[in-house]
Amino acid sequence: MPLPSEKEEVWRYTPIDELRLDEFAPTATSAAAPVSASAQRFVVGVAADLPERGALLGVLDGRPLTVSVQDAQLSERGVRVGGLQVLGGEPDVLGRVLTGGDALVRLNDAFHPDVVVVDVPARTVVDGPIVIVHWCSAEPAEPAEPAEPAEPEEQGERGEPGGVAPASFPRTLVRIAQGASAEVVEIVAGPPGSARSLVVPVTELSVADGAHLSYVGLQVLGAGAWHLARLAAVAGRDATLRTFTVGLGGSYDRSRTDALADGAGSSTELRSAYLGTGDQIHDVRTLQDHAAPHTTSDLLCKGAVAGTSRSVYSGLIRVRRGAVRTEAFQTNHNLVLDAGAHADSVPNLDIQENDVRCSHASTVGPIDEDQRYYLESRGIPPSRAEQLIVLGFFDDIVERSPVPSAIGRLRQEVGLRLADTLGLDLEGAHG
Repeated sequence: MPLPSEKEEVWRYTPIDELRLDEFAPTATSAAAPVSASAQRFVVGVAADLPERGALLGVLDGRPLTVSVQDAQLSERGVRVGGLQVLGGEPDVLGRVLTGGDALVRLNDAFHPDVVVVDVPARTVVDGPIVIVHWCSAEPAEPAEPAEPAEPEEQGERGEPGGVAPASFPRTLVRIAQGASAEVVEIVAGPPGSARSLVVPVTELSVADGAHLSYVGLQVLGAGAWHLARLAAVAGRDATLRTFTVGLGGSYDRSRTDALADGAGSSTELRSAYLGTGDQIHDVRTLQDHAAPHTTSDLLCKGAVAGTSRSVYSGLIRVRRGAVRTEAFQTNHNLVLDAGAHADSVPNLDIQENDVRCSHASTVGPIDEDQRYYLESRGIPPSRAEQLIVLGFFDDIVERSPVPSAIGRLRQEVGLRLADTLGLDLEGAHG
């Protein structure tokens, strides 16, 4: 299959034509591979921020490690968390939610070393969130064929001997059976710095009839990473799916979320946030797909760009024939903090039925001058007023996290980047 191209509508405004797969090699992490100190510190920090969890699973370059179970009754109730082996050889578990897919999905199909599985049986309620931490840091495998020696200047530009950088392919499958309920927090992280890497995660979420799933995805990779993520979800009859994806790290960060309301009465709620600094590119694509009657979806995407960073939001509401009485809403708000930054917002509707309520809205612009004036008129210096407005802009959507226990970690990660970007005093701002 050919790689995606900027000529395709779903890849407009992106640098995808710059992707050269021969500059990367899949990581060669074995089950006995040592875990770096930075990875251990990160996982310990996540565990401390989410103490009331059901379980925590560390994943090194796509390979699940040990599971730390906080709720001792999980296994007694039939909840399975771990690698693909926990399903006991059940055939054809992948590709049931994400059917088809482009060449990047096929790459993940070919190179994921294992699958992270969260499987919740019927009528089971998992009290604490199940936390998955993907650490993407291992060295690339040796190329199958010796590469041509690169010119010295090419080596310097690529930052890796011979121009080969690591590529990771995390794969996650979450299945919530009929009438069950669970929360899942999935974090994709890596060491800080500008070292080049490629991370191509694929996540499938299946929510059966009458089930409930709340999902949070957080990406905090290093500044040199390319993150090309695909999330596909399906909700059955009277099911509820709530997702929140947050993109903060990476050089180019792309997150595509497809949510299918496949059963009558199902509901999907999508939330997304991104913060661009330096010369980052954040690219968010969403599909609210309605295939059954009396379904609802609500999307809110908020982002800010500073420096010379760019963002792209493109969302589609699709209402298929027969999906009568659908209600679908799509909102995208963007703050442009510096003159060199830029944001594109492209909402779309594809309505094939008559008896529906659908709407979309988007805004792109600088900080609201009325808000700035309100704060400055009460004695707050201009630079401080800007900091408070941006902090409040993000805090509004972070507070809507479908997993309440993850709010502290999300606020911390967003706050750290705002502090670097705006010189923000977090303690004073929250005070």
